[in-house]
Amino acid sequence: MADEGNVISDLKLDAPQPNGEDIGPAAGIISQYVKDLSVENPNAPQSYQWQDPPQLDVQFNIQADQIDAEIHEIALKITMSAKAEAGMVYMIDLVYAGLVGMRGLAPEQMHAFSYAEAPRILFPFARRIVADAVRDAGYPPVMLEPIDFNGLYLQQLAQAQTEPAGNA
Repeated sequence: MADEGNVISDLKLDAPQPNGEDIGPAAGIISQYVKDLSVENPNAPQSYQWQDPPQLDVQFNIQADQIDAEIHEIALKITMSAKAEAGMVYMIDLVYAGLVGMRGLAPEQMHAFSYAEAPRILFPFARRIVADAVRDAGYPPVMLEPIDFNGLYLQQLAQAQTEPAGNA
């Protein structure tokens, strides 16, 4: 019995005990959703008869909003318009968002995940929604080209470092 007492007395009860809790740095998509979708087909049905191919203009924007300490909403905004000589063929405005959980990351890592990695993950889903919206408007679907969000992010960081800080 005395030996059992020694074993128990050798345990350090104040030392952290492994409990399976994951406390390491982590980032990932919690959910994703269409936040806003607008499809305008202002000149239908006349535009279906126009012979000249429309010129596409596609604009992208990324917005990151902090929801709480560990959750951010990342919104990928895509605006696409198709114009022909006779007028506007169609316009698609999509805001596709995702809730992103980030914990234990340095601020620069959180920024990079918000503006490079999360948009890269969300883009294929937004791309399909845009293609379906164009098709549902009565036109051949438009498959947007893949985007190198990481390359664009690094390019914008480099550009921000070379710009003057401003006047005092």
